[in-house]
Amino acid sequence: MATKKEDPKKSWNTELNHYLFNTGAHHRSYEFMGAQVMEFEGKQGVQFTVWAPHAKEVFLAGDFNDWGYGQMFPQGTTGIWTAFIEGIGEGALYKYRIRRHDGHEFLKSDPYAFGSELRPKTASVVRDLRGFTWTDSTWRAKSKRRNALSAPMNIYEVHLGSWKRHWDGRFFSFTEYMAELIPYVKDMGYTHIELLPIMEHPLDDSWGYQITGYYSVTSRYGQPKELMAFINECHNQDLGVILDWVPAHFCRDAHGLYQFDGTPTFEYQDPNKATNNRWGTTHFDFGKPQVHSFLISNALFWLEIFHADGLRVDAVSSMLYLDYDDGPWTPNIYGGNTNLEGVDFLKKLNQAVAANRPDALMIAEESTAFPLITHPVEKGGLGFTFKWNMGWMNDILRYFALDPLYRKNHHNLITFSFMYVFSERYILPMSHDEVVHGKSSLLNKMPGDEKMKFQGLRTLMAYMMTHPGKKISFMGNELAQWMEWRFREGLEWVGLQHESHRKHQQYIKTLNEIYQNYKCFSEVDTSYDGIDILDADNKNESLFTFIRKGKNPRDFAVVICNFTPVQRDHVRVGVPYEGQYEELLNTELQEYGGSWAYSEKTYQSIPEPVNHQDHALEVIAPPLSVLIIKPKRIKGVKS
Repeated sequence: MATKKEDPKKSWNTELNHYLFNTGAHHRSYEFMGAQVMEFEGKQGVQFTVWAPHAKEVFLAGDFNDWGYGQMFPQGTTGIWTAFIEGIGEGALYKYRIRRHDGHEFLKSDPYAFGSELRPKTASVVRDLRGFTWTDSTWRAKSKRRNALSAPMNIYEVHLGSWKRHWDGRFFSFTEYMAELIPYVKDMGYTHIELLPIMEHPLDDSWGYQITGYYSVTSRYGQPKELMAFINECHNQDLGVILDWVPAHFCRDAHGLYQFDGTPTFEYQDPNKATNNRWGTTHFDFGKPQVHSFLISNALFWLEIFHADGLRVDAVSSMLYLDYDDGPWTPNIYGGNTNLEGVDFLKKLNQAVAANRPDALMIAEESTAFPLITHPVEKGGLGFTFKWNMGWMNDILRYFALDPLYRKNHHNLITFSFMYVFSERYILPMSHDEVVHGKSSLLNKMPGDEKMKFQGLRTLMAYMMTHPGKKISFMGNELAQWMEWRFREGLEWVGLQHESHRKHQQYIKTLNEIYQNYKCFSEVDTSYDGIDILDADNKNESLFTFIRKGKNPRDFAVVICNFTPVQRDHVRVGVPYEGQYEELLNTELQEYGGSWAYSEKTYQSIPEPVNHQDHALEVIAPPLSVLIIKPKRIKGVKS
């Protein structure tokens, strides 16, 4: 950020900044664009800077000039306009009044505004982001040393507008969430909080995915420094924070980025490339260097100024394919459907983040088989840290929705992921998109009566937690909500009055603790060195058994999945070492809502080769359950 007494003509607002911005090489353009509170020539005020390359004139309108015509000045042929207004500061309201060459005028919010009015109002608000005292240095130092690929990552996905609401429908504030959400997530055993977009957006129904203010913390929950305080407290409680980020498209509201200077400014000129018919939005033009400066600066803005630990990049597929949307499309220069400019932008973005915040997580929400999403740019990849495994999610939810009688005919839905699971670095998602728009809650996706639905959900979550890949689960999944997500009201906390929901919540807490405390479930997540498939072919009994392994030979666990409501006796599973084993989890115990009153404490290995292992255990697999068994005292293994 600009220091308090910098001269806009002699330092940050220079020809060099304008050149870098216009060539796509300015990765911190928020330091001079927008509304900067500062002192200039001994006068305190605000320097306004905006890019409107095809405007005839640009004026500043605000509550400080009765929304009139404050003259802004063009900076040569750069397309950038500036003005310094003395005597205003924090809290001032403003817009840009843009005049086209045909004389038509319209008002626009500031693309670089740090604050915005609460909808339905649309003015930008001057905010000074300097002066917040961060106390998360210990967390940030740990983050730099942490290996994200081997560390446990269990993300709690949150829409702040509907985790909780006040009785009168008012939103909770960042400050209130700091007091309630952070302790809850910490107690439940998650490692990260992921926030659906908290950038300013006009329509609640978009959940934040149709943005007008890319640099503006939404006024629904408070001011920018209150978000800083929230993230700071997360870090002090050893919780990472990931922000959903939407560089693919923006909404068409008149005060936003759409046709910003009266012409396609941030979007493509070609309507086939600019228009997203499916979402009613507009795509950024990834061929424009100024768009690169705008978006890459925005990514670093949230990572550096707000100390976010990572960005989950939304709708990556729509950035990769020219024919992703419904309707007509324009091929690339080679006649293909790949958006070459989008690919180039994503590589440049991830390289910039890696150079400036190498510990930051860049997560692609990408739903196709586009190759090398998480591979290094220098090796032909896009450079993301992780990719959501949408294929696994679709297969597994389709499988669990089946009547167990028919699951033997679709056993491949359980096992197919192991054909590709290490081709990328994956996160397994059970996200908001799967529990909304008539898709039902996770609990109601399960077939059968109430007892079977809870059994099925426990089994699903245990399989997810033991399968290779990091994890993300949407808020409310841990409560076993009956109703699907309703973004206009809080979660079904009332359900915790019932024993079945309280037990399920405790079960998820136990499952999260097991995932965090046992390295075998996260340490080797990106290669076959982390798993031995014992039996993937027992489709007639719908059994699936495997071993998850850590780097130390002693760090392993045997996982027995029974995907039918039929108890399987005398199940023999292979183990690598002779000795005693003990039960770590039985999802059918009464304490979790099941029917088993006791746990099998120990198992003695049998000297019999099974599943390509030298020894075996004989177990009873409860109906619709997952058993996790770990070594207790074993022989023949070197640490």
